[in-house]
Amino acid sequence: MIDPVRDLASVREATERLLDAAATWDNAAIAEPSRLPGWTRGHLLAHIARNADALVNVLQGRPMYPDAATRDADIERDAPRPLDVQLTDVRESAERFQAVGREPADWDRIVELRNGVTDRAARVPFRRWAEVALHHVDLGAGYELEDLPDDFVEREIDFLVERFAGHPDVPLTMIRSSNGELWTTGSGSEDEAVLVTGPAPELLGWLAGRRDGSALEVEGAGPLPKLPPL
Repeated sequence: MIDPVRDLASVREATERLLDAAATWDNAAIAEPSRLPGWTRGHLLAHIARNADALVNVLQGRPMYPDAATRDADIERDAPRPLDVQLTDVRESAERFQAVGREPADWDRIVELRNGVTDRAARVPFRRWAEVALHHVDLGAGYELEDLPDDFVEREIDFLVERFAGHPDVPLTMIRSSNGELWTTGSGSEDEAVLVTGPAPELLGWLAGRRDGSALEVEGAGPLPKLPPL
């Protein structure tokens, strides 16, 4: 069951965890490459801050970003800033998001995100949690998928499995974690189905494009499916 109040608390915890880790860096660390191609750690911190403001826009009924070019330009502008400025921006933008989340609201209303994607307002806090948690891993600073909370890992797998459900480029795929959780995604006939098995963090890494899936076991009619970009 979606609980935006609980998810807002989890967002706060994940943000503090990220800020505590980044506070141990120096300014040189900001310019080091992240795990996302073409982005430094500074790009990621800038994106995390601007995403908080973008989701404030969503919850208040405005466009998430003016346009894609403005989004990208803002990240490029903010990426080279000193560490203390970056951390203050992440902290203050996170608090703006929390403040809007505390306002009385109809959480069942439909809101619009990027590229015409719509969702219930109640899912926005979880989407923010995913941004903070996965990008903490992307910083490449010792926080790994295995360090993510178990409930987050399972819920993000649920989210990504739903995203690929019925996708014409993804064959019918059963996904089973080492602890027995089972999901189904993709499309097609059962004759072409594959079963992908592995630890939940490895499954999440594959579904989220963070790992190549080489640690997973595959049974069935084909190889490990190649997933489209998120």
